[in-house]
Amino acid sequence: MAVCPEGHTSASADYCDTCGSPMTGAGIAPAQPDPGVRVAQCPACGALIDGRFCEDCGHDSALPAPPASFAPPAPPIPEVTVVNPEATLLAGTLWVATVTADAEHYHRMIAQKGPDADRVAFPDYYPARRIPLQGSDILIGKHSASQGLHPDIDLAIAPADIAVSRSHAILHLNGDTLTVTDLGSTNGTCLNGSDIPIAAKTPVLLRPGDRIHVGGWTTITVTREIG
Repeated sequence: MAVCPEGHTSASADYCDTCGSPMTGAGIAPAQPDPGVRVAQCPACGALIDGRFCEDCGHDSALPAPPASFAPPAPPIPEVTVVNPEATLLAGTLWVATVTADAEHYHRMIAQKGPDADRVAFPDYYPARRIPLQGSDILIGKHSASQGLHPDIDLAIAPADIAVSRSHAILHLNGDTLTVTDLGSTNGTCLNGSDIPIAAKTPVLLRPGDRIHVGGWTTITVTREIG
């Protein structure tokens, strides 16, 4: 109820019910609880309640009061995993060497009149061979039981490229880095269609898709593939 300037309580908000004074500037008397309503304090948050459940925090007053430090548990923070696509790709890939008969390489070798040009013939049929690279050193050459040579990439399998040396070149795998080194072969080792051989005994860095030309017509293409 409102209180007029003379100190009377009034149910009317414009003029005092007792003295008729204007209620302008009058104070508002504190609201008094309805004597018929039981008012209590919520044990959880301290708000006034007139029923079983607190309208502020929802606490059930029929239950034991929570500890003073009680607070509703915060929702769990979802885990966020940051994925580096490039790192994932590297972790799940491997180097693969694909061996093919390359007519362009053959014609370059014939045009240059290499040491074995007059003896090399291009094969009528040579299915591509895919060889996953394993270990750190992968020998390219032709097997020889008498010399104890067992190349990882054996080019003596028929039809054999006679212009490939027994120990022709070596691939070196270090992590995700691959290099090729010519071992002093008779006809040399070229890359990516070039007719200029790489320097012997000198490692050359390879990238996915690079082509290694050896012998009279053999090309080895290195790629990175998902394992």
